[in-house]
Amino acid sequence: MNFPLLFFAVSLIVLSLSANLGAFFGTRVRPLKVEEREDFGVVQAAILTMLGLLIGFAFSMAVSRYDQRKNYEEAEANAIGTEYLRADLLPAAEAARVRDLLRNYLDQRVLFYQTRDARQLAQVNAATTQLQTELWSAVQGRAAASPTTTIALVVSGMNDVLNSQGYTQAAWWNRIPVAAWSLMAAIAICCNLLIGYGARRMRRLLFLVLPLAVSVSFFLIADIDSPRQGLIRVEPQNLMSLSQSLHAGR
Repeated sequence: MNFPLLFFAVSLIVLSLSANLGAFFGTRVRPLKVEEREDFGVVQAAILTMLGLLIGFAFSMAVSRYDQRKNYEEAEANAIGTEYLRADLLPAAEAARVRDLLRNYLDQRVLFYQTRDARQLAQVNAATTQLQTELWSAVQGRAAASPTTTIALVVSGMNDVLNSQGYTQAAWWNRIPVAAWSLMAAIAICCNLLIGYGARRMRRLLFLVLPLAVSVSFFLIADIDSPRQGLIRVEPQNLMSLSQSLHAGR
């Protein structure tokens, strides 16, 4: 599911073979009798309806997760921007250090959204963790030395910055369960077997219609649900805009 195009190709092949296998049994092994076709049509319509409902449900799940990732990207940009302004409440030297760390941290967050390479992602995550430690240390020392309401506001803002990254990571891990994919795949195979079995003769071109439609649906769902390898991804527009603003104002 992390490679939607490959998933599309595999789905199309498997579902096409299922339809042709069903047609083989229906035309050569055990053809349907005339009196059985009406009951068979009821079963066929019921399982096709079930497949449609499952695809719609999975699409809704994928879209909601995509929207969640977008919302957390916006929240993360807001948290960093707010803390950058609150850094002015610190003494000049400490404020300058916190702002430098926030700019570097912001650059790493943009890379988190943009990179597709696993090795580079590991480097980004390591750099992010290191910067988070330095950011917290930068405000923790001042909070311990001068526990005032103003400093508490700075510490609270830094806490929001660190928490927002955790919420974002959790949203990227929140994917459609494998059990749901397995159920959809099983029902899709059954549907194509029944479509082929109910055919009166072999029509290979016609047997591509349902497999293609279902495979495209699976591809769209997998693409939206794949935050890093899909074609439809969350672009860090808010983070990039904030980064340009902060670097321009140095």
